[in-house]
Amino acid sequence: MTLQEWVEAGAQALRRGPHPERARADAEFLLRFLLNQERAALLARWTERLDENEAGRYREMLARRRAGEPIQYITGETEFYGLPFRVTPAVLIPRPETEHLVEKVLLLCRDMVQPRILDIGTGSGAIAVALAHELHEATVTAIDISAEAIAIARENAARNRAAVRFLQGDLLAPVTGERFDVVASNPPYVSSADRDSLAVEVRDHEPHSALFAGFDGLAIFRRLIPQALDGINPGGYVVLEIGYDQRDSIHGLLSASGFENIEFIPDLQGIARVAVGRRP
Repeated sequence: MTLQEWVEAGAQALRRGPHPERARADAEFLLRFLLNQERAALLARWTERLDENEAGRYREMLARRRAGEPIQYITGETEFYGLPFRVTPAVLIPRPETEHLVEKVLLLCRDMVQPRILDIGTGSGAIAVALAHELHEATVTAIDISAEAIAIARENAARNRAAVRFLQGDLLAPVTGERFDVVASNPPYVSSADRDSLAVEVRDHEPHSALFAGFDGLAIFRRLIPQALDGINPGGYVVLEIGYDQRDSIHGLLSASGFENIEFIPDLQGIARVAVGRRP
């Protein structure tokens, strides 16, 4: 078959998957990735054929996508804050919404001299690497409980020439006794009751330990917020990504722990996505 025929056949197969509306685009994207071709170059080769090895790999990629596996896991690549990141099923795929958190931390650090930043639950390292890449004068530390995640995050830091100290452990335990100017986190915040409402890509393929946080999605926040207060310098900040319906609950947890000047940053849909609190 020609490349055009492969894409058409791939699209036909993906129309029987969970996202038929993206079938044609996904089939073409996967072939472009396989051949490392921009779209114009691919179209110029439209009548060429795949060799046996390429055909086998393309069939495998289509089968994985048809089963609902995210494109990012199939290719092992994604982009966050304009930077390339490697991702595997051991880490969450960075979302555009999390860029709001990065932007808020950058704004808070604008007038700080050599800020000390801590990223809790770093996963792929997206937040820590983006901040270290933008703030060369900052000292950035990132923690995750997963050894696999730490390994991937280290790789992403090296790839983007970002200086980040990585530590394995639970929440702030690895930095007991240290103090930071900003503690940032995109922790698990999905309610276990919402599992069935998630897209198949998320529900069946992304790591549950990085998604779910008890019956109301607040289990990690209840532990993290008090620990963050103890780990922040006076006048420093905690910056958290939160769920779409958690604004009031997070405000209560931040206030009860002693944070002041609490504010919420909306995403592009106007939903409170990032919570910020200041330690007095």
